[in-house]
Amino acid sequence: MTSDRYGADVLSGDWRAHGRTRSTEMAAETGLVVEDLETGWCGAVVRVEKAGGMHVVHLEDRHGRTRAFRLGPGFLVEGQPVVLTAPRASTPAPARPSRTASGSVAVDTSARVAVGSRIFVEGRHDAELVEKVWGDDLRVEGVVVELLEGVDHLDEVIASFGPGPGRRMGVLVDHLVTGSKEDRLVRSALASYPGDDVLVVGHPFVDVWQSVRPERLGWSQWPVIPRSMEWKKGVLAQLGWPNSTQADVATGWKKILGTVRSYADLEPELLGRVEELIDFVTDPGHG
Repeated sequence: MTSDRYGADVLSGDWRAHGRTRSTEMAAETGLVVEDLETGWCGAVVRVEKAGGMHVVHLEDRHGRTRAFRLGPGFLVEGQPVVLTAPRASTPAPARPSRTASGSVAVDTSARVAVGSRIFVEGRHDAELVEKVWGDDLRVEGVVVELLEGVDHLDEVIASFGPGPGRRMGVLVDHLVTGSKEDRLVRSALASYPGDDVLVVGHPFVDVWQSVRPERLGWSQWPVIPRSMEWKKGVLAQLGWPNSTQADVATGWKKILGTVRSYADLEPELLGRVEELIDFVTDPGHG
């Protein structure tokens, strides 16, 4: 017998027949994790547009690759068949809060043109968390957050970026503790760059997920995951959430990120490091 990853003949026969699984309509909102039934392509919605007289949805997979698909039936969301529809027009924005998610006083101004300095983080989840809490502040300052994709080639990234006066580089590293692999890589990279226009800081957590206060997930502390198990999937298993595929990981992170309302929901070990990086790259007296 062969395994059917989609269940028993979801699309075969007369789908209108009573008792069969029916596709439900779902708006293709940005960030929604979707799987295309025909090709198996899985990714997050990055945009919907009209092309050639039809609507298409662009899905970005975990490697950053993007493919376009015709909007309509033939998709799965969390294992359930859906008919993707164009998202509704945006509703008027609510009144701006007096403070941002980071606790800063909200400034009534549009985003600045990007400055030369940058903040680099290890991966997409780090970037999404920084955006949720500090995004308003960074837009006012004109600071862009870029993906580092790990620290193995940090020395090459520094050389490629070309830090200097007015072009500072701040880097946030996961699990930066004394004696770790990350610690050795950072020390080696900084040894090749003697200037003071690069600042690398880190938090002690295995992954940025762990910087979310465990109380937001109903725990008193984050669980210890055996080394034999992929850490993120182990966390999702402890939560009782689907955890077998990369799509499950993406959906799980979306749920965890959804519990973060402001800086108060994050651990101080992360808060202090991000604030330090923002101060470093926006220092008006530098350059």
